[in-house]
Order: sequence, then structure tokens, then C-alpha cells
Amino acid sequence: MGGSYFLIILLLNFLQLLYPSVSLPLCTDSRAPFPQKTPLTFCSYNGTSCCNSGDDKQLKTRFDAMNISDSGCASLVKSILCAKCDQFSADLFSTSSAPRQLPILCNSTNTANSKQTRQVTDDFCSKVWTTCQNVSIMNSPFAASLKGQAPTPVKSNSTKMTDLWQSQDDFCNAFGGAASGVDGSVCFAGEPVTLNTTVPPSPPGGLCLEKIGNGSYLDMAAHPDGSNRAFFSNQQGKIWLATIPEVDSGKVLELDETNPFLDLTDEVHFDTQFGMMGIAFHPKFSQNGRFFASFNCDKQTWPGCAGRCSCNSDVDCDPSKLPSDSGSRPCQYQSVIAEFTANGTASQSSLAKTASAEEVRRIFTMGLPFTSHHGGQILFGPKDGYLYFMMGDGGGTGDAYNFAQNKKSLLGKIMRFDVDSTPSAEDISQLGLWGNYTIPKDNPYIEDKELQPEIWALGMRNPWRCSFDSARPSYFMCADVGQDHYEEVDIITKGGNYGWNLYEGAHPFAPPKSPGKNTSMSSINTIFPVMGYNHTEVNKNEGSASITGGYFYRSMSDPCMSGRYLFADLYAGAMWAGTESPENSGIFNTTEISFTCAGNSPINCAWVPGSSVPALGYIFSFGEDNNKDIYLLASSGVYRVVRPSRCKYTCAKENATDIGTPAPATSPPSAAVMLTGSYKNLVLLMLSFLLMVVS
Repeated sequence: MGGSYFLIILLLNFLQLLYPSVSLPLCTDSRAPFPQKTPLTFCSYNGTSCCNSGDDKQLKTRFDAMNISDSGCASLVKSILCAKCDQFSADLFSTSSAPRQLPILCNSTNTANSKQTRQVTDDFCSKVWTTCQNVSIMNSPFAASLKGQAPTPVKSNSTKMTDLWQSQDDFCNAFGGAASGVDGSVCFAGEPVTLNTTVPPSPPGGLCLEKIGNGSYLDMAAHPDGSNRAFFSNQQGKIWLATIPEVDSGKVLELDETNPFLDLTDEVHFDTQFGMMGIAFHPKFSQNGRFFASFNCDKQTWPGCAGRCSCNSDVDCDPSKLPSDSGSRPCQYQSVIAEFTANGTASQSSLAKTASAEEVRRIFTMGLPFTSHHGGQILFGPKDGYLYFMMGDGGGTGDAYNFAQNKKSLLGKIMRFDVDSTPSAEDISQLGLWGNYTIPKDNPYIEDKELQPEIWALGMRNPWRCSFDSARPSYFMCADVGQDHYEEVDIITKGGNYGWNLYEGAHPFAPPKSPGKNTSMSSINTIFPVMGYNHTEVNKNEGSASITGGYFYRSMSDPCMSGRYLFADLYAGAMWAGTESPENSGIFNTTEISFTCAGNSPINCAWVPGSSVPALGYIFSFGEDNNKDIYLLASSGVYRVVRPSRCKYTCAKENATDIGTPAPATSPPSAAVMLTGSYKNLVLLMLSFLLMVVS
């Protein structure tokens, strides 16, 4: 690839990092807005809102206490107070210093590229000042300045704005802001915020892949040092450090299978359902050498495997009454998160090529009731630095024991740990922790006392591959494997309940009678998926296996794919691209996209006999490197998304004349190439993994 083009790609990716992180619809407590069960009587925010009837009543009480005599001013102040109920209230009340008490009032005309639909022809902040400046307002919400944002009010005990603020400029410097499309912000103009309805761009011509590796891997993690290296792990329990070739270089993945970075095969229980499920490297790995592995073990064969059973009296479950699953006893198999270190293996952690197989710390151990639906992915949050752990409902048809909805169970949950702090023995005992971690102070249990402190979100069946959007970290996307009909993608938010086993996707689900207590639909605020597909949409003969979650595409290798969320079916018969419209609304249009393999791929691709579709085998996972290029980790090898013209796809945004010609490769395969050789050797591994995640 030409050096100038490589520099341009680096620059574009750097600029993406500088672009402000724009939030999706979120409330001021970082939770998702929810549908109203009963209409609000004071604030005109019905449908999906951030307020319930109790919040609505409190806002009315506060408003009544202000005793505003002027009807025009009263109407404006009421709307400002009720902005707390807006589904975009997290953005409206955002500030770089301390949390705001009032929303950002629009004080300039919306630009043509504003994200808000309302074209503010009148300056709302000025309107508030002009209407209310001489009106008496008891306990005025405008009495306190925003710390560091504006001069201190002249008088703090007055009731008129002219006594509180020296001028309109001072007032609007404190409370105003623009609905600018430049910085992605939203501001309050007196009505509920809605975003511009944009016409989704034309679907991409297709997804072009190049094969750069033959190995079969389950997980990929970009090296935290920002280099062109990445870690790959397999289900059996090995991790490798690889060097990724430049796009269009014609080179292959540099990975030595005989020399793993870490080998945990003696501890990992590898079977059709089990193995190493995830790896995560500390954001400061280059300095501290810390990394983590999530895997399964068998306590009958490894003494270090012992842990508490997830079926216990706390969740009204008796392990002795659980049926045998595949000949195993309940909680014979465990889910484990362990910490390891690369320190001592090189002069600097960033230079380490191997790591010690001895555990530094056991973070988490939990016994599994059955042999399926135990997720296992781990990720560090890009903004908070906490470790997220994805856990399925434990298996069994329909989650018969209602684990996913039980707030005392960790099954069917996404958990969030602080692994940078060490708990005391007293903390572990008092909180009933499952290992050596502390609880982040803003986990949802602070507001919902029924929740176990580890829980970040609940109501999952088997989350299989989650990711944070590198451009907008508030977009935490998780694919959740369906049961009978529907595979889904969810935007995960604090305390969110994603409905299983009361819903499969957005469709009501009738769970079987369970020994545990069933949950009623009316008792939860279900968050429905933003994307997904029905099983009938995939190859009618072969059908759908299960969903594999992906990433928002943030590379410029394929500019027509930029900003879309990619995901696939495990069977590799279909892939989809989700396009958000309006932007930052959390509303997606999903399009099935064609895909093929470049004829000049560094490694020849095999092809489905009689078809132009590449034979990927099974798509286990997606990956993302430090340049934001996207990878498919399939049973037949490692594939990278490349520029569409290499597969003769049309993309008007691609200027092929500025892109170097890839190095010569062996002659492209024909559609008649049969699945032979090393591909046959992978069949057993494919079948093993399929049984693990398929419904």
C-alpha cells in the first residue's frame, strides 16, 4: 500500500478519536428511557420518557412552590423543569465540569446540519430572559450559577432574574448552548427533543474480504500499545501474539502456532460446550503487564476449579433437584475469570512475547447449572476502565428456572467489576462476592436494592459477542442468541432489562412452568432490540444457527461501510449492516449485505460449491485492530474487510486511483474449488463450537 495513503488512514482514524462522543437516548442517571405504563399528568412526555408518575409528581410539586404569577413565564419554566423527562435528558443536562441542574437552553439558531429537527428561529435562552426577567419566582431554578461557567449571581436571595444576573449575556453564558451539528450537542428549545429525519444512505454494494490467516480463533484483542499487533485465542485455551500486515500489502498474519503467548490448556476444560471464552488486556497493559482470561473448568479434574454453585438458596434453587445434563452433575463445570501477567518476561510489558501461566489473582468463579448458555466474553469499558463480563442464562429450554429475570442470580446478566481494587475479606463476606474484585460505586444496585451488586444489565439469554463503539463509547452493543424464532442486537445501558425469558426479541415468549418464580411482564420495563433477524430469513435449507455480534465499522478501508454496525449468523450464510437513522437516535435500519472474497487475497479462499459465496465455515467472532479495521474470525481462517473495489463492488466514496495495488497473490480460486485439505481438519472444531452457541 502507498505510504501516503497509509498516513491518510492514520490521520482519519485519529480525527475520529477527537470527534466528540455523542450519546444515544439516555436519561440523566445513565439509564435508558422507558415506555410509560400510565400517562404523565404534569409533563407532556408520554410514550418513551425518562420520568415515571412519581417523578412527574415531584416536578409538579417543585413547580407549584415557585408561585409564578406570569402565565408566559410559568409555561417556559414548566417546560424547562420537565426537560428531565426528555429521552435525551443525559445530553441536555451534560456538562464538562459538574452535573447541571437545568438543561442547556438553545441560545443560537440551529445550523443547517443541526441534529435537531426544530429550526430554532427564536433564541430560546433569550426568550426565557425576556419573558421572565422581571417575574418573581420563588426558589428560582436560575438562582445558582454553574460552577466555572459564569459569574456568580449578584444576589442569591432574590426572586427576579434581573437581580440574579447582571445581563442576558451573563444568563445565557451560564444556561445557554447551541444545537450545533459541529459538536454533536443537543439543546432545549422548549419542546421534546427530536432529531433530524435523515434518509439512510444507499446500502453498500457488498462486503469485500481478504483472507490473511488459516487458524481458527475464538477471540481477538488489539494490543493496548496501539501497534499493528493483536492477541488471538482459541477455544482450547491458548493465546497468541500476532503481527497484522498492512491493508493491501498482500502479506499474511504473522502468527507462530508453535509458540503461544500463554498456554492454559491444562486448566481449561475444552468440550463441545466449553473452553476459553474471552480475553481482555488491561488498558495500561503496556505499563503493568496485566491481562485476563475467561474460561471454563471441570472441578472433578482440577482442584483449582471449585466455586459456589449459581443454583443456590439465594435464588430459590436446589442443585440436588436439577436434572443431569449430558451426564454431568450440576455445577461440575465452572465459569472462571483469572488475572495473569506478562511482567518479568521482557524488559517492558509492551515487548513481552510470552506470559506466565500462573494465576496472579482469581477474579471470579461460579458453578454452572447446565452445559450451555454461559457466554463468557470479557471487555474493558473504554470510558470507565471497568471489566464487563457477559453471562448466559445457564442453559435449559426457555430458562425454566427463571435465572435471567431473577435479580439475585448472576445468570442471564452482564456484570461489571472493578479489578483495579482489592476487596477485604469483610467486603467479600458482606456483599457475597464471587471472587476477588470490588463493586463500582455507580453500579445499578445503588438505586435498585434488589439487584446483586455485580449486575449491570439483565434479561439476557446468551450474549454472544459484544463491543463498544470506538467513536461513541456510550453505544455498548450486544448480540443475544435467540431460541425458536429471533436473533437480536441490543444497546446495553445501565440497569437495562432485555426481556428474556418473557420476550424473545420483541415477541412475547411463553416460558415453560418453572420450579422458580415466574416474572410478570407488567413488573419490568423491557428494552427491545434495535436490530436482529428471524430464523426464516436465513437459508431455508440450512436455516439459522445463532447470531454473532460485531462492531461499528470505523475504518476508512471501506468508506461506504463507515458508521454501520456489522453482524452475522454463525452459519456464515448471511451478514447484515445496521444503519442508524436519524443519527444518534438509537433507531436502526438493517440490510442484509452480500459478501465475497477478493481474488487477489493473500491466502486463497475456498468457495461454497456451485456458488460465488466464500466458504467461511462458521463465523465465531468479529475483531477490531488499532486502525479500526474489522476482522471475521471464522472456522476456516481470519478474514479482513478491505476496499470494495477489490471485489468489484461499487462505492462512490472510494477513490481507487489513490490506493496502491495489492501485491501479487496466487491465482484466484474458482467456484469449483472444493472444501479439502486443512478445511476438513477444522470440521470437528466447527461442530464443537456450533453445539456451544446454537439454540
